[in-house]
Amino acid sequence: MIESIFYSEFHPIAGPQIVYQVPEDYITKEEFDSVHIYIITKPDLQKSVITVNLSQHTIVCCPVCIENPKYKRNALIFNLCLAFKKDSVTWIYESVVKKLASYLTQMELENEFLFSEEKKKQIPSFLKKVKDHLNNYGYCRTTVTMGESCTVHLKIAQCVSDPPIIEEYDVPVLIQDKLVTDYTWDLTTQQILHYVDGSSHVAKIASEADIEVNRVKACLQNLLHYQVIQNLSIFQYSNVYTITPQLQQLATDKQLQEECIQFVGRKEKKQPTFYDIYKMYCSLTAGITVKDICSRYNPHSLLIDERKLLQYGLLKGFIRRLHKYPIKLPTSETESSKQSLSYQMFDGCHHFDEICCKYGLSNENLDELIESDPSIVICWK
Repeated sequence: MIESIFYSEFHPIAGPQIVYQVPEDYITKEEFDSVHIYIITKPDLQKSVITVNLSQHTIVCCPVCIENPKYKRNALIFNLCLAFKKDSVTWIYESVVKKLASYLTQMELENEFLFSEEKKKQIPSFLKKVKDHLNNYGYCRTTVTMGESCTVHLKIAQCVSDPPIIEEYDVPVLIQDKLVTDYTWDLTTQQILHYVDGSSHVAKIASEADIEVNRVKACLQNLLHYQVIQNLSIFQYSNVYTITPQLQQLATDKQLQEECIQFVGRKEKKQPTFYDIYKMYCSLTAGITVKDICSRYNPHSLLIDERKLLQYGLLKGFIRRLHKYPIKLPTSETESSKQSLSYQMFDGCHHFDEICCKYGLSNENLDELIESDPSIVICWK
């Protein structure tokens, strides 16, 4: 958030000084004097974005020099600066100060906005509008009248975090219309999209599309960034899920209930009842596998697609997957040379999906390997 915005320039007699500030005296004369060499700068730093750190504040600015014989000392050196609290995120305002410097330079060259004492009186109101609009709305569109009008357009850069890393065991699921996305992306991404079916994991998609797996991961990460896909875990009947507090939202939102019924139904003439769907969700808990739930309720007879049921619950955050993390306890016995390399990942940081995908094992193979070694324990989380 912008705490203060001020206009400073080099006075031919007094030297560097703050001419206008909104609000006044946020940056004191003493603070300004201690760093003015970075605000009213030498030619090497002009037209560059500069960040100045004070004890309590951070200043972001872009100094400008306009050379012309009409100015005293043949140059006008000025800087419009934004001030923030110490340790604020300021990089998102760098494009704003650069654009403000460009606007003021243009207005000065065309209309003597900074040279004319009469026109210069508009600067305080201009600074206040810029500060208030950027803080309240994230953008600013204001008009400055100087005989001719000049409209200033400013916008704070969006702070976008990097998308999560795509793993080979992730299952991408489309959350936008496939007909729309097919015509939006490059040829490699379009080819990959044909294999995104909500059940194939990344390694399988790479194999079927005949594309190197790292390229597939890069394309999917891009799709994830633009919210075209969402990642889920591999579906298996041995999976264990548990509900989250968000499930309560499904119990009270009628529109969400209708959407859920449409999504999880088996696409037959008759639709499942919400009561049966909600009952199956509530039965998901630690120690109960999907196979156990299906044996108890027979979702086929209830017109429910169990894969879609779990997929919808994960997409909406109503349920979450409980993963199995094997841990190899230290033993005094000498390790057999025949032991699988997967033992290296039995440290409680790698779950079954990751280990199976890396070593080409099935869930059953890994279970047998663990059951045959009493020094391995399982942590569910």
